[in-house]
Order: sequence, then structure tokens, then C-alpha cells
Amino acid sequence: MQPIKWEKGRLLLIDQTRLPHREEWIACTSYREVAAAIKAMQVRGAPAIGLAAAFGLVLGAREYVHLPGQDYQKRLQEIAAELAATRPTAVNLFWALEKLMRVAEEMAEQDPFSIAGKLEKAAEDMLAEDLAINRQIGAYGRQLFHFPARVLTHCNAGALATAGYGTALGVIRAAHGAGKVKQVYACETRPLLQGARLTAWELLAENIPVTLITDNMAGYLLQQKMVDLVIVGADRIARNGDVANKIGTYSLAVLARENGVPFYVAAPLSTFDYRIATGREIPIEERDPREVTCIMGQSIAPAGVAVFNPAFDITPAQYISAIITEDGILRPPYRERIAALKAQRER
Repeated sequence: MQPIKWEKGRLLLIDQTRLPHREEWIACTSYREVAAAIKAMQVRGAPAIGLAAAFGLVLGAREYVHLPGQDYQKRLQEIAAELAATRPTAVNLFWALEKLMRVAEEMAEQDPFSIAGKLEKAAEDMLAEDLAINRQIGAYGRQLFHFPARVLTHCNAGALATAGYGTALGVIRAAHGAGKVKQVYACETRPLLQGARLTAWELLAENIPVTLITDNMAGYLLQQKMVDLVIVGADRIARNGDVANKIGTYSLAVLARENGVPFYVAAPLSTFDYRIATGREIPIEERDPREVTCIMGQSIAPAGVAVFNPAFDITPAQYISAIITEDGILRPPYRERIAALKAQRER
């Protein structure tokens, strides 16, 4: 499954708000359309958001090639800022835009047509690289499955959230291919039901045994020894190993610790934010109250009720058994391990 495609100067995205009932594609021909798709969560998942934003910048770069050099660079900066403002928590968004803007700045003396072409090549390379990274994460992660396991996962960190394989679901895919998955339990993931609509859809499509549960059933499963391990994705990881992920992740981590079940996070290195010391510094996106008061357009709450709708929470590093990356499996102490990883990649 490849949910993001770049074809003939257009960015094609599966509209994830239509799944699982309809598989519809959006064709974005301007950076404004990409920004709108990210805001509306038609494309979602930290790596996928970063990739979409990268191609959004490419579309903007192609649109303004008629501008002179300095004006062109300024316009690219403005477009990157507009795309960066779409969602505040997933660091891959900023990572991808910063990476492409460095390319543009290094070519500042060249003509806009050349810069736009180079940005397009960089975004295409990023797309291919993401798929390879996810497969490597899967290869490392399946080593943590020592027998056919019963796995609990939350939200969607699968093909739909990446270039086409997945982080947490990529690990599950790889483990299933090795005969190491007995059962997957997918939390529904309120309020937008990414687990029910997306994770269950992906796993069923690949004949991986999946059972859907409501979010408030997870504790019971863990208490009844029905789960061998928990694995989730991440939207941002601080230098000390604190993890931002879909709201409800922290609760699962605490419940897993209480019941002696390992809790794993799968994420590419682009999800690490070395500028942030702890999870307390990670901005938490608050979304439209209607996501809580309505399901699929149908109101389920009394009119006028107050709503609090944070999209993410922070799981402290102390609750995380290991972080699976394309460079291997990190274990505590995370501050030291992450610092060493950063230094190694900067050599």
C-alpha cells in the first residue's frame, strides 16, 4: 500500500477521512491544497505529514519560478512557514521542511527552475528513503517477538501514516511475516477512530489477525494477561526519551508497566527532536471540539457542552521498554543513548 504518490507534478493522497468505507484519492496541485489536506487530517501520521509537506513545498517552488532570486527565496520561506503552521506536534513536518529549505538556500545563487528541480528530487528521495527506513525498523522490531505474540497497538502507525509500510505496524507486519504474531488488538482511538477505521482496515487487508477494542477495554486485556507486548508509533521524541503520541498512549504505558507488559515505541530518527530536553517542552495540539461531540457527522453530545480535545499526550521515558529505530533498538538510559546516536549521525 502506497498512500502518497508523486505523479506528473501532482501529489496524490489517499483521503483518510473517507476510510474504511471509500478509498478516494486527492490530487493536490498547489501547496495550499496540501496544507488544507494536512489540517483536515486527510493525510496524517508524523512521517506522512512530513512527506506531504515536502511535496507541498515543491509545488510552491514550481508555482513561483518566475520570481527573481531573492524574492524566490523569500517566497519559499513563506510557503514553508505556512506548511509548518498546519500542525504543531509532529516534528517530522518541521524536519522535512527544514531539510528542503537547506537545499534551496545552498542553491540560492542558481536560477529558480534549477532549485525547483532539485527540491523535487530531494522530496522524491525522501519518499523512497522513508519506505526503506520503515522496513529496517520492522526488521529490528521483529527481534523483540520471541514467540507468537498477542500485540496491543494504539492509533495508526502503519502504511497510511508513512510512505507505505509503517512504523509500529511495520514491526507487526515484519513479525507476522516471521510467524511471530498470534493476535493484534487495535484500540479504536477516539475521537477520530484511527484504530477502528485505519489500523483494522490495514491489518484485515493483509490477513493479519486483528480484534478491535474500545480504548477503555485495554486495561482489562492487560490485567487478564491477554497481551504480551504493546507497540505504538510516535510524533516527537525528546532528548531524554519522552514520547509524544496520540492521546491515550500515556494511559496504555502506565497500564502496561502495572501489569508487567513491555511497552515499545517504533519511530524513525527524524522523529527525534534534539532541541527539546524533555516532553514538557513538546507543544500539544488541541483540535476542533466537534471531533469529540460528533462521530462521522452525527452529534452524540448535548449542544453547548464544554469540550477539551488534546490530540496527543506525553509518555515519560520511564515507561518505555525500548525505542525501535532504523539504526537499531534503543534501551534505557535514553538520554545517554540518544545523545550517542546524535553524535554518531553527525560524524
